[in-house]
This record gives sequence, C-alpha cells and structure tokens, in this order.
Amino acid sequence: MEHPRQITVIQAAIILISTIIGVGVLALSLFAVRAADSGAPLVTFLGLMLGIAGLWLLTKLGMRFPDQTIIDYSKVLIGKWTAGVFSVLIIVFFALITALAAREFGEVVVTSVLMKTPLEVTVIVMLLLAAVSSRADITTFTYFHHFYFPVIVFPGLLIVVLSLKNAHLVNLLPIWGNEPSGMSAGILTMAALFQGSFVMTIVIPAMRRPEKAMIAGYVGMGISGALYVLIVIATVGVFGSEEIKKLVWPTLELAKTTSLPANILERLDGAFLAVWVTAVFTTLLSSYYLAIYFISQLLRLKDHKMFTFFLVPFIYVMAMFPQNLLQMYEIIQVVGRWGLFITVVYPLVLYIVALIRKKKSRGDQLVAKSD
Repeated sequence: MEHPRQITVIQAAIILISTIIGVGVLALSLFAVRAADSGAPLVTFLGLMLGIAGLWLLTKLGMRFPDQTIIDYSKVLIGKWTAGVFSVLIIVFFALITALAAREFGEVVVTSVLMKTPLEVTVIVMLLLAAVSSRADITTFTYFHHFYFPVIVFPGLLIVVLSLKNAHLVNLLPIWGNEPSGMSAGILTMAALFQGSFVMTIVIPAMRRPEKAMIAGYVGMGISGALYVLIVIATVGVFGSEEIKKLVWPTLELAKTTSLPANILERLDGAFLAVWVTAVFTTLLSSYYLAIYFISQLLRLKDHKMFTFFLVPFIYVMAMFPQNLLQMYEIIQVVGRWGLFITVVYPLVLYIVALIRKKKSRGDQLVAKSD
C-alpha cells in the first residue's frame, strides 16, 4: 500500500494528543482513586510511564521499518500465519475499543444533555460520524486532528488550571495513597488510557521524516499525559478521594464547580461537554480508522474505503452489550488491561525478534550498520 509522506513531526504529535485525550477523561479520576485513594496522581503518572514504554517500542519498530505498518513488518519478523493471528486480535481490540467509547459517549449524553433521546440513537450517530470521516486518506485524517486540536487541548487545560484555586493540598496526602496494594492494578488501568499511541504505527509510514518519530511521540505523550495528571490532581485536590468514589464522572463535576474570573461564566460544564464531544470524535475516528485500515492491509487491499461501513453493525452490537453503566466500566477496565498485551507486550516481542534477527527494511540499511 502506498503511503504519501506528508505528515510533519508536529502533525504526528497532534494526532497522538487528540487520539489519547478522549472519552476516558470523564472517569479518569474515579479509576485512579479506586486504585490508590490520595495516591491517584502517582498511579496516573506511573500508568503514563508504562504507556510511554509501549509508545517507545512501537516507535522504534516504526523507525526500523519506516515504509511498513505493524501488520506488514510483523509478517517479516514472526511469520505470516502467526502475525496474521495477532493482526486479527489487534483489529478486534480496536473495534472493541471503538464500541466501548461510543457506548460511554452515549451514556454521558443521555444522562447529562439529551435526557429524552434514546441511548441507541446517540451511539449510532457517533459511530456513523466516525465511519463517514474514516473514508478519508491518511492526509485528510491528519487534517481532522489538526483542525480540532486547539478545541480539545486549550479549553481543557484552562478549566483544569482555573479549578486548582479550589484545591486543598491535604486531599493529595499521602502521595502514595492509603492502600498501595491496589496500585499495580490501577497502573495497568491508567496505562490502558494511553493505548491510542498505537496510531503511530500508521502515522510513521506517512511521515516526511520518520527518523524523528520519537520526538513526535514524546511531545504527544508528554502533553496528553501532563493534562491527564493535572486533571487527576485537580479533581482529588478539590473533592478528596472519598467524595470522588461517590461520583460517576468526577471531571464533569469539577467543571461544574469551576468559574471564569469575574464570574463571566459561573459554570463551565456546558463548555467542557462541548470540548469533550470533540475529543470523543477524534478518539473514535482514530480507533475506527485503525481497525479498518488494518483489515485492508491484512487482506492486501489498496484501499480501506470499502470497509468504512462494514464494521458499523458489529461495533454497534458490541457497544450495546453492557447492561448498564457499571457493567460498562467494568468491561472497559478488563478490556483495557488485557489490551496491554497487544499494545505493549506484543511490540516488545517483535522488537526483541527484530534485534536478534537484525531485521530492518531494505531502505534503512545505514541504520542497521550503526546498530
């Protein structure tokens, strides 16, 4: 499949940021607090470190095979059939991630904004929007993220910074939490929120300078990770860990308690939800795009457009499977943790095999000599 090399380093970082910052923002603090109480910011930071490790592996592989995605170079490294099995698992995983994100979006909308709108309608509308948008090529896909990036990051950062004036330092102590025993599971859950970094596997082959992909990765993960850590610090600092355990979407409650200076806006939850809907769209677009793009590569097709609506019915059925909100979040945590085998462990195995077999793409022989 031909890859137009038009994506710059800055655009690659923007794609990473707008993919990671998404639907998980609302329940982020709840997951972290359940794991370690006041140690929630530390759990989030350690989860970010694990996410960066996965990104580093994917980027190193991408730089080693700058003209191929993980579907292509995995065949070279571990064989066609073995790679095919893992490629199918990757496709299923991202289809499932898309379904759960769409369901979470639907739950928030029908609970907070459109109370009389059926859940099914909100879910299918967002899925169709993602499907239509995913018909674009990788260059237009980049422009989508580039266009919405300021709308996602700057208002979100503003709300978090303004809310810090209501925070109390005592709520953040002790730093390691009262029950460190739940920290390991919490780290895995938080790391799962950064699995959008897998989008780099299709971004690198389209970059003008793939050798600088690591810079883009660090910048993208650094900005999105910093925002996530700040959100957790703000929510725990304002509400305290015990209060957060009683909330479903702590970040939304934080926006309700935050106001602009001089009371220009006394509540920012409406503005925050508008920003959040945009963030959900870009995240869904990336996960859905990954799924159909990988299908086309697995089947050795030149174009992914024929699959844009093919997956929608299957993803919709998966999205409506959870019986209620609580079951949905339980499934999200389980899927996220097991997904780390695909987004971290699998790339680690591929990278070790590439080092042992000294495999690189033919156009990258100079790098092979330096290693």
